[in-house]
Amino acid sequence: MSNFINPAIVPKRKLYTGEEIPCIGMGTFGSDRFTAEQVSAAVAGAIRCGYRMFDCAACYGNEDQIGKVFKDAMDEGVVERKDLYIMTKVWNDMHERVEESCRKSIADLQCEYVDLFFIHWPFPNYHAPHCDVDSRNPDSKPFSVEEFVATYQRCEELVEKGLIKSIGISNMTIPKLEAVLPKLRIKPVACEMELHPCFQQQKLFDYLTAHDIQPIGFMPIGSPTRPERDMCPEDIADIQTPEMVSIAKAHNCHPAVIALKWAVQRGQIPIPFSIHEAEYVSNLKLTTEDPLTEEEMASIATLERNNRLVKGQVFLWEGANDWHDLWDEDGFIVK
Repeated sequence: MSNFINPAIVPKRKLYTGEEIPCIGMGTFGSDRFTAEQVSAAVAGAIRCGYRMFDCAACYGNEDQIGKVFKDAMDEGVVERKDLYIMTKVWNDMHERVEESCRKSIADLQCEYVDLFFIHWPFPNYHAPHCDVDSRNPDSKPFSVEEFVATYQRCEELVEKGLIKSIGISNMTIPKLEAVLPKLRIKPVACEMELHPCFQQQKLFDYLTAHDIQPIGFMPIGSPTRPERDMCPEDIADIQTPEMVSIAKAHNCHPAVIALKWAVQRGQIPIPFSIHEAEYVSNLKLTTEDPLTEEEMASIATLERNNRLVKGQVFLWEGANDWHDLWDEDGFIVK
């Protein structure tokens, strides 16, 4: 590939375990807009252009196709398994069957083991794929410390069995973390969370870094191609703000590039996705050149608008007020 970026020059993040991982990865969620074949083709191209970190999930419905891509790349000598950092997740309906979920992902991804295994959402509230935001499962319940810890302990067993190397958490809040962290034998290495210029989650970000838990940011440019069910009239388009447009003009690039540069320089690991080669090549290359100035970083810091895009309405339980109850915004776990 002519657009190859040497993985050795892509900056790294060091986890509390001492392991160093890439400062940017490639997401694989696109099932509402793109076919599994399109997503896996993008992964194939990304490996060949220098990506080494991939964020997968069973509920995305494409792990078997991505697994064929991983195997082909390894069979062809493009990459060795030890060079890839593969992340996947246990979905809400498998919290009591964590090992089964993990083994299925390993088989589908043809990857022998998982580098980082996330609990996708901190509760077992299930919804059918592609359902409407007004859909509700009558079995949904508020967050339970005991249930979460039980699910996490099943992940700890996977570490001991060698099926996974590290455990991750996702879509958490500070009150939930305060409640569960003291009860875990193996500390999570990372937390996957929504992060973009107009939704910076600074308090949670600072809490995680203070506890040596690496923030990994999904929707890093504000996800303009997110599912329509997740779009609300009040949502802000991060990359259309005057500040982002102005900084992009100064760097002669698209505002999406600026959003990713900001993410990398701030210290989170963004996991953007694109099926377009020019875009995913650019997303990797931007980590190696033309950094933002301190003034530009300060300007982007002022863009915080509490602009949460993934609100999680479908996970609400009977008696909940609205999606705000999922996020413990008043500093306590909402029951």
